Amino acid sequence: MKKAHQPVLLQEVLKIFEGVELRVFFEGTVGAGGHAQAILGAHPEIERYCACDRDPKALSLARKVLEPWKDKIEWIHGAYGDVKRHLKTLTIRGIDGFLVDIGVSSMQLDERERGFSFLGDAPLDMRMDPEANLTAERIVNEYPEKELARIFFEYGEERRSRKVASAIVEARRKRRIRTTEDLVRIVKPVATRGRLHPATLVFQALRIVVNDELKQLEEGLKSAIALTRPRGRIAAISFHSLEDRIVKNVFRDAKKEVAILTKKPVGPNLQEMRINPRSRSAKLRAVERLE
Repeated sequence: MKKAHQPVLLQEVLKIFEGVELRVFFEGTVGAGGHAQAILGAHPEIERYCACDRDPKALSLARKVLEPWKDKIEWIHGAYGDVKRHLKTLTIRGIDGFLVDIGVSSMQLDERERGFSFLGDAPLDMRMDPEANLTAERIVNEYPEKELARIFFEYGEERRSRKVASAIVEARRKRRIRTTEDLVRIVKPVATRGRLHPATLVFQALRIVVNDELKQLEEGLKSAIALTRPRGRIAAISFHSLEDRIVKNVFRDAKKEVAILTKKPVGPNLQEMRINPRSRSAKLRAVERLE
């Protein structure tokens, strides 16, 4: 891991959990441990901190960062969408706080060999959990053209999804598409052009499908609401409209169980955006469990 991860919306996250007695906390994407470090420091009453992540490299780094609190931490290598199963394994019946920072992390983007970024060249992988079976290479080489078009349109909101899918199918007839550079070369001439790199939306769509991100998000939030004790709080940081829509809808649909704490999503201030440009699209939403 090449760069120290900067936790997004850190002060805003701390404010959400301010004044709440957190005995048991579950973080669904502990990453490098930045949010965990701050939350554990602000809440000495925490007895068990469930640090969950699909990425074993992230967990390894977080172990070092969170060494001062090692006796409180339950390490979980897995998807946060399975929060109910994870807590059952730990014989934990309820939680007081839940946080998830959705999507790919700066660390994963900076690790070129994992194939999350279209900058540079790397194998078409995109797995957050290297033990998972599905890769981006398998999708672009084996999925039918119609399915590829659907994926790019639905998960990338790529307006030229059919042209992109057609170009990929045409290219793979000649030889297998193996690297990020191969895919960028195919996508660039036909994808939507604008302020974003032409491959941005295609890479986003592939990453979401490889890691089943939107299903994990919906299931994780619904389970978190059911598991959180009265007056406990649930927070989610999203980075694009598909994620934010799911967070908003899950919280809205649970209006009999939760009170909305963020009428509008909370974004980064100018200082944070200057320090960490990747925070620009971050949105924080939070709810409190009703009695």
